[in-house]
Amino acid sequence: MSSTGVLVLRLAGPLQSWGASSRFTRRTTESAPTKSGVIGLLASAAGIERGDDTNLAPLAALRFGVRIDQPGTRIRDFHTAHHGVTGASMPLSERFYLADAVFVAAVEGDQALLAGLHDALRAPVYLPYLGRRSCPPSEPVDLAQYEDTTLENALTNVPWQASAWYRRRHRTPQSLTVLREKATSEPAESADVLRDQPVSFDAAHRKHALRTVVTTAVPTPIPAGGGSPQRPHDPFAALDALENESA
Repeated sequence: MSSTGVLVLRLAGPLQSWGASSRFTRRTTESAPTKSGVIGLLASAAGIERGDDTNLAPLAALRFGVRIDQPGTRIRDFHTAHHGVTGASMPLSERFYLADAVFVAAVEGDQALLAGLHDALRAPVYLPYLGRRSCPPSEPVDLAQYEDTTLENALTNVPWQASAWYRRRHRTPQSLTVLREKATSEPAESADVLRDQPVSFDAAHRKHALRTVVTTAVPTPIPAGGGSPQRPHDPFAALDALENESA
């Protein structure tokens, strides 16, 4: 029988957009990654197709939480498009993004399932993006995998992931905001409700259910030495490998 563990992601990039709802031509973003967006990222990495609700279900059942390590800045963009066949102009739309934000997202569940997702993030079938395809991550999103721990412990103890430039310009905060799914033992009145529980990603019948979310704060876990954790990342390494294979 597999134990319970936690898979932790670092979500950082020039732009992110985590929309829980859209109305007409206005597409907003939440202030932190949604469960639907992060589960979609994991499903894409694992190669789960949009209409495959059976294989999506175990991922959607994972308990989810996110910590705001660098809140970023909300910006607005105007989007124009033309019909591919007629060339007619489409309605002007507003799209909102978070610029220069960093989040620690975590999912809790079966250790074997998380191990497979961790492997998928390292060699994704479909490349991950931060809410929208126009928002690529600035570095690999896989951060760590922990055995025999809880969502709360992971979001409390993973070192602060804010960017080096952000640390230089801002004082270290005393605490960080955590948004996580309510534990079964917690009272319902302590939670808010958000419609971002994925049920189906089918393009024609996309469905989301309500999810209970608890907002807490944890002391800022400063990394050893006080510096920003750095992970080697060469975005052209994959291209070099392909070039060597074809040589």
